[in-house]
Amino acid sequence: MRKYFIFKRLFDIFLASIGLILSLPLWVLISIAIKLEDGGPIFYSQERVGKDGKIFRILKFRSMIPDAEKNTGAVWASENDPRITKVGRILRATAMDELPQLLSILKGDMSFVGPRPERPELVEEFTKKFPDFKKRFVVKPGLTGIAQIYGQYDTPPQHKLKYDLLYIKKQSFLLDLKLIFLSFYITLRGKWEHRGKKI
Repeated sequence: MRKYFIFKRLFDIFLASIGLILSLPLWVLISIAIKLEDGGPIFYSQERVGKDGKIFRILKFRSMIPDAEKNTGAVWASENDPRITKVGRILRATAMDELPQLLSILKGDMSFVGPRPERPELVEEFTKKFPDFKKRFVVKPGLTGIAQIYGQYDTPPQHKLKYDLLYIKKQSFLLDLKLIFLSFYITLRGKWEHRGKKI
């Protein structure tokens, strides 16, 4: 497995570098669109829990109204969440809001494939409810994974956990390539909000 993790890291660096270069025009267009819609911040940053429980900051294009969680605290967004902006709906459907996470991959905080990183307060909540949740932290969090491809927008956390643990058990370079390919396929179709069985 050591060779796999070394190769995976090199592949992450290569693919993230190419992705950043090719997506630069999109960064400009997305930034302009977000600013024109409501004049709010282009990005938003949050703490997430990574490998071995390490806290790191994640960067995303803002897809919700400013201060969306001011009155609600940390809650998962629903498919028709009224806090999501018009531009944000497009970004989420195409997963373009995740583009800044390529920087986290380059830094080594994330990988292309792995369990999605969660906020510390949600990790605390889920760990109390589902003791196996802490097993997710033996690998780096990812931009995509089995739970994102085969789960749906409102898949319960305990079901996503089963997908994540399955990935950790079965992880291989071929599986990573398959999940990355399927992620690109869903992105090109603009179907991230209707994925799962419908892909």
